[in-house]
Amino acid sequence: MADLFENEAPSPAAPRAAADNAPLADRLRPQRLDDVVGQDHLTGPEGAIGRMVAAGKLASMIFWGPPGTGKTTIARLLADAVGMRFVAISAVFSGVADLKKLFAEAREHARLGRHTLLFVDEIHRFNRAQQDGFLPYVEDGTVVLVGATTENPSFELNAALLSRAQVLILNRLDTAALNRLLERAEALMDRALPLTPAAREALIATADGDGRFLLNQAETLFSIAIEEPLDPAGLSALLHRRVAVYDKDREGHYNLISALHKAMRGSDPQASLYYLARMLVAGEEPLYVLRRITRFASEDIGLADPQALVQCLAAKDAYDFLGSPEGELAIAQACLYCATAPKSNAAYQAQKAAWRSARDTGSLMPPKNILNAPTRLMKDIGYAKDYHYDHHADEAFSGDNYWPEEMPPQTFYEPSDRGFEAKLAERLAYWSRLRQERGKS
Repeated sequence: MADLFENEAPSPAAPRAAADNAPLADRLRPQRLDDVVGQDHLTGPEGAIGRMVAAGKLASMIFWGPPGTGKTTIARLLADAVGMRFVAISAVFSGVADLKKLFAEAREHARLGRHTLLFVDEIHRFNRAQQDGFLPYVEDGTVVLVGATTENPSFELNAALLSRAQVLILNRLDTAALNRLLERAEALMDRALPLTPAAREALIATADGDGRFLLNQAETLFSIAIEEPLDPAGLSALLHRRVAVYDKDREGHYNLISALHKAMRGSDPQASLYYLARMLVAGEEPLYVLRRITRFASEDIGLADPQALVQCLAAKDAYDFLGSPEGELAIAQACLYCATAPKSNAAYQAQKAAWRSARDTGSLMPPKNILNAPTRLMKDIGYAKDYHYDHHADEAFSGDNYWPEEMPPQTFYEPSDRGFEAKLAERLAYWSRLRQERGKS
């Protein structure tokens, strides 16, 4: 393994200069915190980082944000700003032995009066035991820990580590920040990018908030002899689009399925279709998304529109028959149907209430009048006695009591006044009146 400490920063008075043949993104790496774009909420005078630098004292922190937003750069500049020794490692390539050596070196430097800022990239890739190994060295000040992660720290980092480090959220770079990066690139290269204004906007859009990706794309454009400025179509033919950030087993996955569910619940078909598209375009398993939409049809629509569940099951059959991409249209249709259907969670609430009641009263015997009596003994002890066959009663409604003798009648299902449930509510109210009139309430 390469020397762990070869990444130590030079003194603050001598900022690190990238070689002329270094990648454009490295040559444009900011040399001062003021040069960082898109993170003013942290690096500005009123931001958490700005305040720490002004005080000259850093606390351990976790940088959480998408790729290409400046996590590594800010960590290096923080060390420069307060005169600390900077050491960077990656959790992908480092193990326990590396950490022990690092902490021993940091402790020796601290004894000589120079403190260490330890930057750990991809810190979420350390397992729980390895994360625990940081605790004593963070607590006694051997190192100031700055971890970087693209994953939600709540799920990926130990609670003990999170209690000792402030989580700072770095934003995806917006259009203005990305445009400033392109302007700096053009100033460094002393020429404009060979793009029409529309193509420049398209280039920024392809970056999807990732500054490093944008500068890599710009470097490709600078390296090619292009006689006439490219329009969006020419740019698309020359460069590839950044793949959307989406991890099927991590936070991006759960964020988008949550957004889809809530957009459908909020009866916004446009947003619902957008989040459905985000997931499918990024490579999500279509049947997983359809399973969630089907669950939605029961949980958030229910009997307000019983056809919602039918639409979802029909979409499943259509997708099984057609496959992708043709079958995805049926999934989109189910999504739109659910988003535009009347909403009710009455069935869902009724299920939960009934399940709770069953757990609490699970041994109670049903009344004997509604029990079958296939043997003489069962008839002799009262099974099926006084049972009224509803089809022989007026309006096919006997109004009998079906609850255990030890349990008063319960009301689990209370239909809403929306969609088909409005008719169900009228029907239930009518039966309730009949029951009272026949003295069986």
